[in-house]
Amino acid sequence: MREILTITLNPAVDLDSSAAEVEPGPKLRCDAPRTDPGGGGINISRALAELGGTSVALVAVGGAAGETLRGLLDRAGVTARFVVAPGDTRQNLSVTDRSSGAQYRFVFPGPEWRQDDLARAQDEIAASLPSGGLAILSGSQPEGFPDDFAAWLVAVAEAQGAGVILDSSGPALAAIAQGRIQGLELLRLDHAEAEELAGRDLPDSAASADLAADLVAQGVARMVVLARGAEGSVLVTGAGRWFCTAARVPVRSRTGAGDSFVAGFAGALARGDAPEIALQHGVAAASAAVMTEATALCRRSDAEALMDDCPVRAL
Repeated sequence: MREILTITLNPAVDLDSSAAEVEPGPKLRCDAPRTDPGGGGINISRALAELGGTSVALVAVGGAAGETLRGLLDRAGVTARFVVAPGDTRQNLSVTDRSSGAQYRFVFPGPEWRQDDLARAQDEIAASLPSGGLAILSGSQPEGFPDDFAAWLVAVAEAQGAGVILDSSGPALAAIAQGRIQGLELLRLDHAEAEELAGRDLPDSAASADLAADLVAQGVARMVVLARGAEGSVLVTGAGRWFCTAARVPVRSRTGAGDSFVAGFAGALARGDAPEIALQHGVAAASAAVMTEATALCRRSDAEALMDDCPVRAL
């Protein structure tokens, strides 16, 4: 069993509530908010625990909101290590309009990191990497981090025999396109990110697989997963191409589906499962996640029950 470290550099305290109707002007009387620890790596650690796996979450925290986040992680049973951020941990707000079912998501920026802050974070990450394990870098990067930060992580991880999983967006896509991020164990992109990286539409699974194969051939990653929303996900490795169909389930919230996928995939990979089996676990976990409300992630019972509804076929 390979140990897993998740890395969340720009976490958040997520507040979720609802109102009878969301409209400009009047005060909106909201329900008591649900508060969760947020951020890609944190969500993956939470989902891994729900799915029966284990991990350590390395989280950057600062200020009063950072203390709140520490408490939320403790109550969620997440084993965590911390690096001090140069400012307050951000908060995000989601409000659902009960009259329409529409969800409004307000995402705030985190603190800006200086060079000495970055060096401190790098020291803590290097000290936390599991020898021979998996390091998962997920979520947005704070202001001040280089867009090819994953390349540094790969170099440090390789020295310890560890692999790196990257599930990010924004500036990291430009670094990938320019060939400045290489040697990942797994790169996962959602459909919009994949089309942004490709600079063209990806109308079907074959087009997604062609892009993923190009990324593998270029040395970006040993495995590439490109999600196709409700259709499912494509996986390409040096050994083959596969597509896993997502289960048809009632959709309550798409929040957390990508993080649940990574948790399902990484957990299976850590157990030694073949990549195509890990793909099936990931898609089942993502399918389970959309069945839960608000910021809730997948449930283990749902993910296990959906495995047969997520068939894998070679492309």
